[in-house]
Amino acid sequence: MDNFSFHNPTRIEFGTGKEQFVGQHLAEHGIKKVLLCFGSDRIKRDGLFAVVIKSLGAHGIEFVECGGIVSNPVLSKVREAIALARVQQVGAILSVGGGSVLDSAKAIAAGVLYDGDVWNLFLGTAPIADALPVFDILTLAATGSEMNNGAVITNEATKEKFAILSPHLFPKFSIINPALMKTVSRDYLVYSAADIIAHCIEGYFTATVQPRFQSRLVEAIINTVIETTETLLADPDDYNARAEFAWASTQALNGLIHAGTAGYGYPNHMIEHSLSALFNVPHGAGLSVVMPAWMRWYRDRNPGQFARFAKNVFGLDTAEQGIAALEKWFDKIGTPTRLSQLGITAADLPATIENVLGNAQQFGLAERYTRDVVTLILNNAL
Repeated sequence: MDNFSFHNPTRIEFGTGKEQFVGQHLAEHGIKKVLLCFGSDRIKRDGLFAVVIKSLGAHGIEFVECGGIVSNPVLSKVREAIALARVQQVGAILSVGGGSVLDSAKAIAAGVLYDGDVWNLFLGTAPIADALPVFDILTLAATGSEMNNGAVITNEATKEKFAILSPHLFPKFSIINPALMKTVSRDYLVYSAADIIAHCIEGYFTATVQPRFQSRLVEAIINTVIETTETLLADPDDYNARAEFAWASTQALNGLIHAGTAGYGYPNHMIEHSLSALFNVPHGAGLSVVMPAWMRWYRDRNPGQFARFAKNVFGLDTAEQGIAALEKWFDKIGTPTRLSQLGITAADLPATIENVLGNAQQFGLAERYTRDVVTLILNNAL
């Protein structure tokens, strides 16, 4: 086990009705005015918006609406929201939505207090010295952004999907009420399952130091996701399954599964970010395509861990059986496993490869993920 420091400052409020207390929690932090970020008007139709603003009003907290944040959030919206937040002189950002809304909220929070263009923070040409405090009410479990310090945004002009990381971006609190997630569509449920599994396998397979304890945590999360996804597909109203799915999602990317590990990367995300940036495919759908193709290329570099995965997740004997079982499960639940299912053809590969190679520089993986390697993996996914 490698040396590590683990500190996660995000407070989690988990359970039914917790969103009713958002105003109280903000008041405890001395917040007087928030930029209220959300996606579609679904939160207004479902009544969640009314609950939130009632709670804010009860504690004298003003709000400024910032709706219309899309899945695969874009830089232009972040820039628009930064300008709005500055004009309105808000003291915090409140996200009500899924990971796309929350990632946008984090980028806005950092951008408001930075004098230059916020994209510089994603390029790494300027540090994140400070950020407005971020708070959130989660309505979709997948990204783990509710308990981590990262955010991912797409620059639609340059077709680049990059990330920022900073201790200033941990949410101060996150409200997770699984009941708010029962209206998530079937498609986005299965895409979310793929996203969570991808968060788990990146370090599990690529780390040069991977303690057995951490591997067991990963396997527990994946097994929980598989079990609860199947339950929710059969019965979307099963609260306990929804709750376990949501909490597993949070655990997959809050730093816990990487504590004590070393030498890991995020190659599946590196490749998928190009699919999202170029073709605007749902992130989880892109990952369910990339993962089996990448695993078949990578398996001989860590055969023991792939055999462990096959045994402890699917009860099988060999690395290839485990990969095939994961791919078969993706097919079973209805998330894509081939690029063609995303409308991506062989003719699209040259531009995709170039984009991935740019991502490899950002991810620090350019030495291993050469043009030949990326070409092989993407051809495996056709």
